Amino acid sequence: MSRTILRSTTILSCAASLAIFVAACAAAPTATDSAGVSESWPPLATEDAADFDAAGLEELASAMQGFVDAGQVIGMQTLLVKDGEVAQYGEYGVRDVETATPVQPGTIYRIYSMSKPITGVALMQLYEQGKFSLDDPITKFIPEFENLKVLDGENEDGTPILVDLERPATMRELMSHTAGFAYGLGGTDYANNQFRDQEVLRAPDFDTFIDKVAGIPLLYQPGEKWYYSAAVDIQGYLVEKLSGMPFGEYLDANVLTPLNMDDTGFFVPEADYDRLADVTTYYEEAGKFVPFYTENVQFKESTVPFESGGGGLVSTIDDYARFSQMMLNGGSLSGQQILKPETVALMTQNQLPDDVVGIGFDGTNANLQAGEPHKFGLDFGIITDPAAMKSPAGTGTYYWGGAAGTWFWIDPENDLFFIGMIQRFGQLPDEPADFRTDSMRLIYEALEE
Repeated sequence: MSRTILRSTTILSCAASLAIFVAACAAAPTATDSAGVSESWPPLATEDAADFDAAGLEELASAMQGFVDAGQVIGMQTLLVKDGEVAQYGEYGVRDVETATPVQPGTIYRIYSMSKPITGVALMQLYEQGKFSLDDPITKFIPEFENLKVLDGENEDGTPILVDLERPATMRELMSHTAGFAYGLGGTDYANNQFRDQEVLRAPDFDTFIDKVAGIPLLYQPGEKWYYSAAVDIQGYLVEKLSGMPFGEYLDANVLTPLNMDDTGFFVPEADYDRLADVTTYYEEAGKFVPFYTENVQFKESTVPFESGGGGLVSTIDDYARFSQMMLNGGSLSGQQILKPETVALMTQNQLPDDVVGIGFDGTNANLQAGEPHKFGLDFGIITDPAAMKSPAGTGTYYWGGAAGTWFWIDPENDLFFIGMIQRFGQLPDEPADFRTDSMRLIYEALEE
């Protein structure tokens, strides 16, 4: 993909109705053999996976192919990396329904909320430069938020009951979704309705976006509750304001180009558009998933609104692998230091107040995990207690997902990460597919002690 700065999009407002659906190590984890991998890493091919049972990995591949065969998705791409080496790579199904073009290297995906960790990394680079403290009020940088109110119910006529803000939200609360902002992806309350009615996530530029958010009340007083919100789009605005550069230009210069993430950006250039996978939605009359063609999902330069740090990026599986390995390495890859190890550790340790129980969403699906709720760091969900949370992953595993079903997790304890790329909204009636849970279970079953 061209290195041209990509002007962003978000289809979160479109996806909303369909998709709403670590106590980390004290020091950042490092992978000793993979910090110096080549700029073309990873090879999209399976290497010798000495740490995994071969039959177990075959079962994983069969399960992923099974999702395609059952009509749960039209196509899928997966990548498992351990100790800096590809343990399994899989291509299943097609990326284009009309041409039957198979999923293959170079396939581009709408990663939606998997944009959030990338935006968080960009903002934390500015944290390292002393541009802000995590305990700074966000009003220090966004004075438009000084007059925010808090929703306290609604009158019979639907008008909001508002109370004063007890204190401004902090940068830490913004990055941990405890600042109180709504999103419009769900909820029938006044604030979420306003996000939808005003098409906040389709704002034409950052200034309009901030002005709209400033006129909508918070759902909660800051710090009271974890609520998935527009906070990371606000973070994108802060990157722009604190750096003095347009958000996309900053992201390109300081994260994407250093990591050689050439196919990651806010739109798909015309020359690369045939590589963009079809996004599908379940169509009841057809009884299957069908391509979903609207302006919001096209990701052409002419169709995108502002550069959405919360959900505007497209990427490829190998690009996202480079981002994941950088995080696993403690902030560096191929000689490029993106973050300091201590910053990676900070992002991937729990930031929720003691009286905030946890989260019930993974960026893709709501309330799927059994056991205790997962925790949240700075733009990542975190598995702090695998036994209590009934997870097979290692302690300190962090993760997120995207509205069209993409998912990933990074496990420092076992020095591995996994990425799954699909493109769909909704699910088959009475046949939900839990891609993350099934892939995670099979991988850890195959991982030999």
